[in-house]
Amino acid sequence: MAHNSFVRLRTGVEISQLGLGTATLGGLYKSMSEDECTATVEEALNQGITYIDTAPHYGKGTSERRLGRILKGKTGFHLSTKIGRLLVPSTTDIDEYFLDADNTVERFFDYSAKAVEKSIKDSLEKLQMDSVDFVFIHDPDDQIYIEQGIKEAFPALEKMRNQGLIKGIGVGMNQNAAPTRFINETDIDMVLIAGRQSLLDQSASLELLPTALKRGVDIIAAGVFNSGILANPVKGATYDYGPASDELIARAQHIRNVLDEHGVSITAAAMQFPLRHPAVKAVIVGCRSAQEVRDNCAAFDAPIAEEVWEDLDLL
Repeated sequence: MAHNSFVRLRTGVEISQLGLGTATLGGLYKSMSEDECTATVEEALNQGITYIDTAPHYGKGTSERRLGRILKGKTGFHLSTKIGRLLVPSTTDIDEYFLDADNTVERFFDYSAKAVEKSIKDSLEKLQMDSVDFVFIHDPDDQIYIEQGIKEAFPALEKMRNQGLIKGIGVGMNQNAAPTRFINETDIDMVLIAGRQSLLDQSASLELLPTALKRGVDIIAAGVFNSGILANPVKGATYDYGPASDELIARAQHIRNVLDEHGVSITAAAMQFPLRHPAVKAVIVGCRSAQEVRDNCAAFDAPIAEEVWEDLDLL
């Protein structure tokens, strides 16, 4: 397994097996300077990472805007963004999670065909690009949004795919039921699943991943550290964007202890685990510095013996 080895998706596009997530570029949990953002993205490209994922949600446009500046004039990468949250003017919305957020706007959930067109147009302006490779329908969690996503957002994106404006359509979520519906009821190409195929949570393997495999839909795994607990399982760690329970911290520490006995880092195991399922084609992780990019590439490439996975399976 190598971070810069390529996998061909059903769209025909080849991407690196390790991709760069850019919620961090929106200041998720911690502010990033423009120089830090530039160094991070440029090091990822230097390391052979060719897939980059962003969204309007990340810093309310900040991640897309920063990527547009950094990637301008560069080639050799594939980019995905998302629809589902329009950014509308606001004077009162202060983002507590994305510390570099643009607080002149607020998020408004809308999965209508009209919103899809506006969202992509706005994203392309921020990215300073004519097109992106993939568009994910982002977090249609409520029933009304699932229905609107299937009946309005997907057909609008399908029209764009048929016209060659985008290469692939996906749904990006941190739950399993809705993406499984999208696979069964639409002709999506890919699912970006966050946190549900990890060392701590393998719920995606129950129905979502088998359904994807059956229908030939590519799975990209994100949230492999479950918001941080698997990167550093200590008191105060986060899980699913909130404080982790003592029980979860204890489980994560037990996993780390087993890995320590084998001389394997929990970071390496967390990044490599999702790819053990044949439906999963790539993994994306967020980084905050050039050094973190290098560290994550090394962890992704670290050899892990089969007996290590067997011991983890016994937990």
